[in-house]
Amino acid sequence: MDKATQTMVDNLHKNTGKTLEQWIEIVNQQNLLKHGEILSFLKEKHGFTHGFANLVAHKAKGSDAGSAENTDDLVTKQYAGKEHLKPIYEKLMAEIARFGDDIETAPKNAYVSLRRKTQFALLQPATKTRFEIGLIIKGQEAAGKLEAIKTANAMCTHKINITDVSEIDNEVISWIKTAYNNSK
Repeated sequence: MDKATQTMVDNLHKNTGKTLEQWIEIVNQQNLLKHGEILSFLKEKHGFTHGFANLVAHKAKGSDAGSAENTDDLVTKQYAGKEHLKPIYEKLMAEIARFGDDIETAPKNAYVSLRRKTQFALLQPATKTRFEIGLIIKGQEAAGKLEAIKTANAMCTHKINITDVSEIDNEVISWIKTAYNNSK
């Protein structure tokens, strides 16, 4: 288990009085099949924040990078039927790698989480025609390509939608760099 995840697991126990394993058992007893159902259950019935609910949901379903046998398989699976969006992911990862060597990449079933000390971005082939960059830039007004996310308890505060690799320009990279810089 990576350091950031271990810290969350430790804080989950401190904040709730129950271990991750106990929460997984509680979730499994509910027979909830979908990730979103688990999130709603933990948030509504137990007052979880999105981050802790997401951690427990991924661990309960075995859909996090730490539970996967091969994280490359998770990324490959994300682009099944959306192969034309993979060049967007590859270009973004190449650009983001230039920010520094302190970035942790954590593939999940549907997206790739990027963390420094804290998560700062999500890279996701959202639909067959749209790639979404989720960013955490608290207090930032939407501007240009940067759209605010107004959903309650959303993991990210903003997003940028891209449909073609040619749309990755200085503005897109600058917004990702802002989120990266804010996560130190």
